Amino acid sequence: MNVAIFVSGSGTNCENIIQYFTGSDHVHISLVVSNRADAFALERARRHEVPTAIVPKAELNTPEIILPLLREHHIDFIVLAGFLPLVPTFLIDAYPRRIVNIHPALLPKFGGKGMWGHHVHEAVKAAGETESGITIHYVTPVCDGGEIIAQFSTPLSPDDTPDAIADKVHVLEMAHFPKVLQQLFDQFE
Repeated sequence: MNVAIFVSGSGTNCENIIQYFTGSDHVHISLVVSNRADAFALERARRHEVPTAIVPKAELNTPEIILPLLREHHIDFIVLAGFLPLVPTFLIDAYPRRIVNIHPALLPKFGGKGMWGHHVHEAVKAAGETESGITIHYVTPVCDGGEIIAQFSTPLSPDDTPDAIADKVHVLEMAHFPKVLQQLFDQFE
């Protein structure tokens, strides 16, 4: 199973996934793709000797560019780990039920356009939620609308700031995302 991880930011989830599957006989992280040349995730990938590619949004939306790149690396599965652009429909069609995303809230709450990163945690705080968490889901053309694979929650206190909520959610991401991916990949053995 050759996996590509798509990222836009610092890449802590990306690096966690790379480390989790290092030495696996079945799963190989074959490529890290970012839409941003300054994404620190690219440096994290290079440290682990994982090939990287920078694919700006316009190129991501161009089948003649992104599909050959993925074929060149024999990609079987795509993991979005803090990837901000919407995935184009042609890519979803090329990888049916083989693209997953992690969202930093309990969908269907706090999902959709504009709900990414710190915006999510601010909205959770503003709504007075008593819990938050992560949702791992299949990617479809509807933003954050794909079938939910797994959710994990954490309690919140009224004193939690958006930063504190982000920290609690990050703990869940580190603990659960690679394990859920392993379960998905095991289905393809």
